[in-house]
Amino acid sequence: MRRPRLRVRRWFGGLRTRLVVAFVLVALVSAVTTSALAYRESRTAVLERKQDAVLTDFTNRVDQAAADFDVPADEASLNRFATGIADGLGDDALVVARYRSLTASSDASADRTRITPALRDAVRKYNRMSFQRVDLEENPYLVVGTPVTFDSGAPSGLDVFAITSLRAEREHTAGLLYAARNAIVPVVLLAALLALLAAGTVLRPVRELGRATRQHAAGDLTSRVRVRGSDELASLAHDFNETAQALEASVTELREQDVRAKRFVADVSHELRTPLAAMTMVATVLDEDAATLPPDAAHAARTVSDETARLSRLVDDLMEMSRFDSGAARLNLTDTDLAESVRATLSLRGWTDRVATDLPCGVRALVDRRRLDVIVANLVGNALRHGAEPVTLTVSTDPEGDWITAEVTDEGAGLPPEALAHVFDRFYKADSARTRSEGSGLGTAIALENARLHGGTIEAANRAGGGAVFTLRMPWRLTPEESP
Repeated sequence: MRRPRLRVRRWFGGLRTRLVVAFVLVALVSAVTTSALAYRESRTAVLERKQDAVLTDFTNRVDQAAADFDVPADEASLNRFATGIADGLGDDALVVARYRSLTASSDASADRTRITPALRDAVRKYNRMSFQRVDLEENPYLVVGTPVTFDSGAPSGLDVFAITSLRAEREHTAGLLYAARNAIVPVVLLAALLALLAAGTVLRPVRELGRATRQHAAGDLTSRVRVRGSDELASLAHDFNETAQALEASVTELREQDVRAKRFVADVSHELRTPLAAMTMVATVLDEDAATLPPDAAHAARTVSDETARLSRLVDDLMEMSRFDSGAARLNLTDTDLAESVRATLSLRGWTDRVATDLPCGVRALVDRRRLDVIVANLVGNALRHGAEPVTLTVSTDPEGDWITAEVTDEGAGLPPEALAHVFDRFYKADSARTRSEGSGLGTAIALENARLHGGTIEAANRAGGGAVFTLRMPWRLTPEESP
């Protein structure tokens, strides 16, 4: 259930999505900004063109009508004056003329509130043409006002106002806005398509690098990526290939050196076995006759016997490690009573009285008796040599019956903190000053390899009350009689 979620999260949160979103956002912002600027400029141009045309026509009509108008005027002449001007401005134009207290319009029923007090004050105060755009009941209008002056330049007291609808211009600019808004959708879709193409071009080398990296992590160092072009990604691919080639060469050389080193250890150990066998026989004879020799010769004989035995054990341990390293070690599983096998290990080495045991009766499993003996002997022997008595050995099974656990504890000072991480390393000795001892330094490593061969492990720790504890855990292989 986790893989689909991870894939969905990678899709929505990956580089491809971020590239597409970035492209779309840039295209959307650019399209909206361009459309807004184009709409504003187009709207301004349309309104200014309409405004200039109305002002020009209105000025010309007022000048023509004022030439035949006499003051003081009455209401009838004022109506004719307003109607004459409106006839030349268009069907939707309304003209209002004011002379002192008289007011007349080309349409007596029309709404005159579109002429605002501010516009009237501007015409009278500045004595020049003024205009204003107003909205009434969601309809736009252009209102123009101008005073009529005599030829001498003196005001006549006659003011003329013209109201022209801007609905056509608004519809025209609305059409422009609608067209610009509709153009955004294909622009965004095109940007998304281009983003996908660009993302595919950019991410293809990245995916190949990821695939090659995963193959390297899995152990296949022969994987390479194809170099395309001469851009930064091509340079990265080239550097990756060179690094992979150098890594492959180094790993191959290290593997060959490791194989040669393991073969060398195995060959040396094998070649030493024959002369060691002869040396052991001679050392045994010398050791038996040491009592009849002078003191110095007796000491030398016993020393040769001890060192020969130690060297023989070291060679045996090296041979065993070489079998683990080469993968030649195999289990010889037999039906075994665990309690009896552990007691036999302790009895064979004379540890029965020195080790307290808690061994359940009747627990049988399929194990390699020789390798189990090596594990138990190593863990108990270390506790006796480097810990402090009493040493306790406890064997138990978990309630579900899947694992076998054996714990070896002692009452010593425990392991130093720096030794816990290395206690199973080969040739490691917790006391660096203890350069020579009866152990080879391979015992715990061999015990761990035997446990792993059974599918288990060994863990080392310090107890809260003092002392060290080594815990062996192995899967419980039931005997045929106990299998369900």
